[in-house]
Amino acid sequence: MSLYFLILLLSGAVPFLYSFNKRLRFYKYWPSLIISTILIMIPYLIWDKYFTENAYWGFNELYLSGIYFFSLPLEEILFFVVIPYCCVFTFYSLKYYFPKLTLSKGITIGIGVLLLLLSAFMVITKSHLAYTFINFSFLFMVVLLALIFNIKLLSDFLWVFPVILVPFFIVNGVLTGFGIEQEVVWYNPDVFMGIRLFTIPLEDTFYAFSMLLSNLLLMDVIEKRIHKIKTHPAT
Repeated sequence: MSLYFLILLLSGAVPFLYSFNKRLRFYKYWPSLIISTILIMIPYLIWDKYFTENAYWGFNELYLSGIYFFSLPLEEILFFVVIPYCCVFTFYSLKYYFPKLTLSKGITIGIGVLLLLLSAFMVITKSHLAYTFINFSFLFMVVLLALIFNIKLLSDFLWVFPVILVPFFIVNGVLTGFGIEQEVVWYNPDVFMGIRLFTIPLEDTFYAFSMLLSNLLLMDVIEKRIHKIKTHPAT
């Protein structure tokens, strides 16, 4: 078993098992989660494939199974399934146990606008850095959609995301070389700012923010659609 696969397995084991908790019953969200995960992972896999083929980043074969699909390691494809699952599970769990904890609309709008301004600034000033440019372009689009269509979800996500960052930093830290001889995922220094939080490129934090928020936004749309069908079935 490859190290990358083992990291994913350990990351997903507890959230998966607790999905069947009698109080939480996270498994009831599986239909919408499966659909949103598939749809969201498509552009991210295209992005990933392009960056890999152009050596913007790559993977250490020492830590891989050797199985590839569309030029990407099997483990990398599974990353876009396991990590969103873990993070969405964390989001819904925290919302279940702390239902009244949220940010005010004013604070949410303020933070959202700041993220939009930051994204625009980075896109304009760092257009020569491929990873930075695309990352903040995605961030701008996702935050803008959240502000327009689902500010309530954004209010919840903004306080949950710092909690999600704890396991994210552990997993991504190992993948980027923390505690092991060589990094599992390497980055071309010419495509990002070079600022690292421990071993993790700063851009990865915003990458995670965009990917997870887009998953939750789409899940919410699907959940509302499912609820509408259940409560108002076609006659």
